[in-house]
Amino acid sequence: MSERPIGIAILAMGGEGGGVLADWIVDLAEHEGYPAQTTSVPGVAQRTGATIYYVEFRPCALDAHDRAHEPVLSLVPTPGDVDIVLASELMEMGRAIQRGLVTPDRTTLIASTHRVYSMTEKTSMSDGRVDPRPFVAQAQKAAKHFVHADFARIAENNGSVISAALFGALAGANALPFSREQFEAAIKRAGVGVQSSLKAFAAGFETAVGAGSNTAQEKARLPGDAVPARRSQPFDIGAANHPEIAALDRRIQSEFPVEVADILHRAVRRLADYQDAGYAHAYLERLKPLHAADDAATYAVRGDELLLAETARHLALWMSYEDTVRVAELKIRATRFTRVRDEVKATPEQLLHINEFLHPRVEEIADTLPAALGRWLLKPGALRSMVERLTSRGRVVRTTSLRGFLMLYGVASLRGARRRSLRYQREHAEIDAWLARTLRYAARDYSLALEIARSQRLVKGYGDTHARGMRNYRKIEAVIPLVARTAAPAARLKALCEAALADEEGERLDALLDELRRNDRRTGQDSADVASATVSSATH
Repeated sequence: MSERPIGIAILAMGGEGGGVLADWIVDLAEHEGYPAQTTSVPGVAQRTGATIYYVEFRPCALDAHDRAHEPVLSLVPTPGDVDIVLASELMEMGRAIQRGLVTPDRTTLIASTHRVYSMTEKTSMSDGRVDPRPFVAQAQKAAKHFVHADFARIAENNGSVISAALFGALAGANALPFSREQFEAAIKRAGVGVQSSLKAFAAGFETAVGAGSNTAQEKARLPGDAVPARRSQPFDIGAANHPEIAALDRRIQSEFPVEVADILHRAVRRLADYQDAGYAHAYLERLKPLHAADDAATYAVRGDELLLAETARHLALWMSYEDTVRVAELKIRATRFTRVRDEVKATPEQLLHINEFLHPRVEEIADTLPAALGRWLLKPGALRSMVERLTSRGRVVRTTSLRGFLMLYGVASLRGARRRSLRYQREHAEIDAWLARTLRYAARDYSLALEIARSQRLVKGYGDTHARGMRNYRKIEAVIPLVARTAAPAARLKALCEAALADEEGERLDALLDELRRNDRRTGQDSADVASATVSSATH
């Protein structure tokens, strides 16, 4: 065996146990008589902070006579000189490849395919998620052997952290001169979370062994891949305990095509949770005219490109718009407190405090009030000025305190009065106009109607985000008659929506709108000139 040290780079983010994984590998090597060392280089990432842990050990155990010749081991990984790379997340895998740590002549690459989205992805005005498939395709070319799976999910299913699942995958990849039992012994010697770590280790091991070749790996499902075929049967989750949900499921099954059943089942649960079962019934009623617009031939030819499916998805999102009531309700849910406690790894003996920074604008306060009172508050005057002064700086509310919890509970309790609120009336007036417009154009230009349905994606969030999205939506809504007169109206409307999502200032959208209006005036003038010339010719 070569005397060159074996180098292992571990790319992990905060809280994922990268240091523990490195310590397990070092303990494994040293316990078997291999000189080993580990170093770590903290980095700055757009998520939770990334660290590169580097482990090196001599590939041959030393006997008593070799102690004077112990190797000098490197402190950092060198591009082109790393034998194994372990990446705790898909983007970290991409960073390793970009740095040259993965090479096709020697590197075994083991990566988790789950995603922890960067701030750029999260703050995008549209769907800013990076497509993971090119990363995996590049990794298959870059590595000598590539093992990938959702090791985060594997660890979670076994009550452990991702480091244990990756350690199992390392053993299953057969890239080190140690047996499975020797790997497991290193976990036992650490003495912390042994049983859960061993369970996750075993699952990771079996995943790596079962993965086989890179060809089999290519078939693994990734984030962003096409979802499986939609279900034809109604969901049964919670239906037995909620007769109204069961009734909604039966209605979907009897009145709507199977191609949209999955969307509708999910939507009615979302809307019943948002408001009540009656609200979900109203959602289905609103969709019935769209169902008539899609005939049997449409379902056979278009598949997922169904007007009903697109409208159903966006209508559910719009009808569950985020207002102050919804935000308050989500912040005081027991599941949220449990999730935060799990994320910070608080023990049952520890106290957990959650501070919320709330900065409601006067518009959001008015939106929560009954319509007449809300419009009165929005009028310029002493009352509005006083409310603006009181809310100008925002405030911190501790939801884990009785006072803070009751404050948000009071706001959340306004859910029953939501239908009388100013925001409800305004949003539903916009929804009805959007549905009517979609249905009107469906008979003339199906593709344009699809893009009109999809234009709802501009309306999202709350506060400034919602106001900006609604402003852009109304700009585009106003020019749809002009768009319909262009050569490719569906493509033109899609371009306008993408421009609206490109920048917060709306400069790109305004430029396209100006161009559209100029072209429409020029076309109108040309038509008028042609008509005038025709009349003149006929006269002579």
